[in-house]
Amino acid sequence: MKEIKVKDILEICNATLIFGDLEQPCENFTKDTRQIEQGDVYIGLKGNNFNGSMLYEEALKQGAKVCIIENNNKINPYIEEKYKGTSIIVVKNTLEALQKIAIYKRSLYKIPVVAITGSVGKTSTKDMIASVLEQKYKVLKTQGNYNNHIGLPLTILKLKNHEILVVEMGMSELGEIKVLTNIAKPTISVITNIGTSHIGNLGSRENILKAKLEILEGMDNKGILVINNDNDLLNEWNKQNKRYITKTFGINNKSNTTAENIEKGETSSKITLKIEQETISCKIPVGGTAFVYNAICAATVGKIMEIEKEKIITGIENFELTKNRMDIIKNTKDITIINDSYNANYESMKNAIENLATIKAKRKIAILGDMLELGEHSKNLHERVGEEIIKNKIDILICVGKESKYIIKKVEEQKMNINNIYYFSTNEEAIKKIKLLLKPEDAILIKASNGMKFSEIVKEISK
Repeated sequence: MKEIKVKDILEICNATLIFGDLEQPCENFTKDTRQIEQGDVYIGLKGNNFNGSMLYEEALKQGAKVCIIENNNKINPYIEEKYKGTSIIVVKNTLEALQKIAIYKRSLYKIPVVAITGSVGKTSTKDMIASVLEQKYKVLKTQGNYNNHIGLPLTILKLKNHEILVVEMGMSELGEIKVLTNIAKPTISVITNIGTSHIGNLGSRENILKAKLEILEGMDNKGILVINNDNDLLNEWNKQNKRYITKTFGINNKSNTTAENIEKGETSSKITLKIEQETISCKIPVGGTAFVYNAICAATVGKIMEIEKEKIITGIENFELTKNRMDIIKNTKDITIINDSYNANYESMKNAIENLATIKAKRKIAILGDMLELGEHSKNLHERVGEEIIKNKIDILICVGKESKYIIKKVEEQKMNINNIYYFSTNEEAIKKIKLLLKPEDAILIKASNGMKFSEIVKEISK
């Protein structure tokens, strides 16, 4: 393990030591006083409604050995005597300090770093890539959706005796991935697709492509870019690309890694993977086309990292999905619940509805909420979700939220043969109706942007 000490942080961040030991090791970092374990380094970040630097005494009380805080906070004079053996470091900006320390930590590790971005499927792709790489290497990966300017550096600071780092990079504006990639310095960059997520902020899919391609700014000339060759914008970009080494994956377009003989089931799929000159068969433990693409992508990265095909199969077949993403729950009333409540954009809505359509059930019910951050494109994209409801012959549609009324209107316009259509303005109203509607052997999809708090609905109907 490459060790960071208090003296290193002082130099890296041009910081001031209020008191403490220059040789004090700084191993585990946290921003949350509620999660502190004995010996941790607490970094007091600012939020919209709080200043973490003011909580340094609470952090010391909970067992932190080192606190990094901003210089506009007065230190109580009794602290050094009360918490002997601890250190307090003052910096100009704790967020900048966190990122600088992560950059330094990354520089200590000459290991492969796989960075994943894209409009949809980042987390599930990350999980499957990590599962494949774990068959040969000790892997550190982003936990949950720790994919932003705070989560990514905190992930890097967890590096110990790992052999590969797998990180996810999210963004909602231009310039955000540029910051992340220059911290992580990826050796392999993955772009899952270019869709419509955050189009309200960025204005067009072309600008989304530009934002995602910022991932390349932190990768050196020997790095490899892995892209979805079936995505129209990535396919066109790659035709013009003369600078970067690329490996492609896809189903429809000729690629380095492809899938054939796809057999989709309710909760899994069987595929034949063609990786360069090798052919392997495997079973994906989650249903839906999106996870076929995840598997092809993971196999591509596995091949780059020289993992044997048998281990690639094992990694794909044993991968576990992060919670709240296509979780399939059976409640006590024999109702199948597809919990995909964490986030939503048009592409992920389409994939989830298609997956619902494959499930054998007496009735297929879609409980959908608003897709956020779509701006002037919101009406059109919600209407397109309505078209997917019609195309996939969903039996009951329940929508919640201001924007999802456009889903309802599109379905009503088409005079679809749908048994029931319901619209509610709040989750509470929807929950009351849902409980009355549900019958044994129903299959339910629950999906919306995280801001809609559809986890409330999942909790109530999972009992």
